Amino acid sequence: MRPDGTAPSRAAAFAVWYLRAVAFVNFLSAVWVSLGQDVRRHNQENFFTPYLLTAGFASGVFTAFLAITMRRRKRAAWILNLVLSGSFLALFAFAMAFPEIRQYAQNWISLVLTAAFVGALLTGRREFYAKGDRSNPRLAATVAVGGGLLASLLAGVLVTVTNQAPDTARSTFLERWHYGTLRLVSVAADENHFPGIEPPNWANVAVNVLSTVLVLAVLYAAFRSRRAVDPLTEDDEKRLRILLERHGERDSLGYFALRREKSVVWSPTGKAAVAYRVVGGVSLASGDPLGDPEAWPGAIVPWLAEVRAHGWIPAVMGASEEAGTVYARHGLDALELGDEAIVEVAEFTLEGRAMRTVRQAYNRVKRAGYEVRIRRHADIAADEMAYLVERADDWRDGATERGFSMALGRLGDPEDGQCVMLECTDAEGKLRALLSFVPWGPHGLSLDLMRRDRDSDNGLMEFMVIELLRRAGEIKITQVSLNFAVFRSVFERGARLGAGPVLRLWRSLLSFFSRWWQIESLYRANAKYRPIWEPRFLLFEKSADLLRIGLAAARAEGFLEAPGLPKWLHRRHLDTHR
Repeated sequence: MRPDGTAPSRAAAFAVWYLRAVAFVNFLSAVWVSLGQDVRRHNQENFFTPYLLTAGFASGVFTAFLAITMRRRKRAAWILNLVLSGSFLALFAFAMAFPEIRQYAQNWISLVLTAAFVGALLTGRREFYAKGDRSNPRLAATVAVGGGLLASLLAGVLVTVTNQAPDTARSTFLERWHYGTLRLVSVAADENHFPGIEPPNWANVAVNVLSTVLVLAVLYAAFRSRRAVDPLTEDDEKRLRILLERHGERDSLGYFALRREKSVVWSPTGKAAVAYRVVGGVSLASGDPLGDPEAWPGAIVPWLAEVRAHGWIPAVMGASEEAGTVYARHGLDALELGDEAIVEVAEFTLEGRAMRTVRQAYNRVKRAGYEVRIRRHADIAADEMAYLVERADDWRDGATERGFSMALGRLGDPEDGQCVMLECTDAEGKLRALLSFVPWGPHGLSLDLMRRDRDSDNGLMEFMVIELLRRAGEIKITQVSLNFAVFRSVFERGARLGAGPVLRLWRSLLSFFSRWWQIESLYRANAKYRPIWEPRFLLFEKSADLLRIGLAAARAEGFLEAPGLPKWLHRRHLDTHR
């Protein structure tokens, strides 16, 4: 949320920055030995430091986590901070009644800073409105109990394995488990009470790190945002289809709003809607709002209100320039992601020198005996569709169905009868490749899925696209949206004479990453059709959120598992769907 200059917003900002500053000092004192010793010395006997100011990495992580959750306006974080800081302030104020405590100026400074933090919490209480998931308390308790038991067992095993005591036989596993548990809660164990136990220092540190991880897991479970909302209902889908019938030609990505794991927010009039999905605390909308552009603000405002109510991060993937302008009026910034390749059927031709390579590739595949069949999904019998779906699954590159902003995520659903299927067979009549397109208004198509047999000839995808463009009249199509080319302008301008050093460096980096991601290859694969390039934008509220938005987008598109390794570590092929 952007500060509005009011006293509550300034107080909330002060509380967040206080926690950030304390976290920084805690981290710094963990690596700067002399500073750490000073902080500890000023927090002993008759000395007090301000709320949460202690030397150490674990305390720094804890404070930083609270700062993050407070920045996201979590109500639960506000309650926890108010209880802890209020209790500390009350104890501190009582201690100041004693002369040996109030004689030190440091204690007065600590008292003032702690009181200022508590005052900021109370003044800015209405700024912390973000709701957590109702299951958070139960989940946090489960993580604390189950995780604590597991961590204590791991600590006991580690102490047993690394024990260096010469009389190790004097200790039992139960005693070593007890020792590890004390270390787990950061209590220094008295060696006199644990004969036969002497683990190396690194093992004690490892147990302390394990305790930090456990604390973070409990805090995450307690403060996590609502992970999901109700997906599309049958009524929602019917209403969205009505909007697509009326305004579907405005956005080539509009039909993808019908992905059923998405949720939808409606304008009060029902004339516009924003479809989104919550991934990793990010409310990720895709494409333009559906419906009448004049009603778009009526859907954007409640979407942003829901985002703030749950402490999510707002983001929009693949918005057009028109929609980006409207989103910008509501406080979002824009970043150009790349360009969408759109081919006007009437302007496409294979003639001319510029199309010579494409023409030759097309003729080569055609001479090999390949043929393409074009049908609406509604015209395909159920048993035939089941076979096509089976082949598409067999040819899928990876176990996960990928796509979010530019893929429907399903094939053969009876409700998608107006989608168009292209089936490519070889000279023997064997199915070798599939293309599926979703409707883009009454006279357009948008690419959804591309699959081919790995043992088939190269060039089948290009052959099928050209067949669609040449025979578009059979299904009354006038325009086709192909793949999205990320950072296309960088490749185009970076290759021109006179390109600056920064642009050339940026192009070189993107070319390097194209070894794993389909960046340059998608641009070149679509450029051969000489399309119209339509820019698409990423909308976001704060630059600091871009990393989280990028990770959420990668997870939504299927490029990144959670938890797990990114799938783009494996080389990708051009003919996977986008």
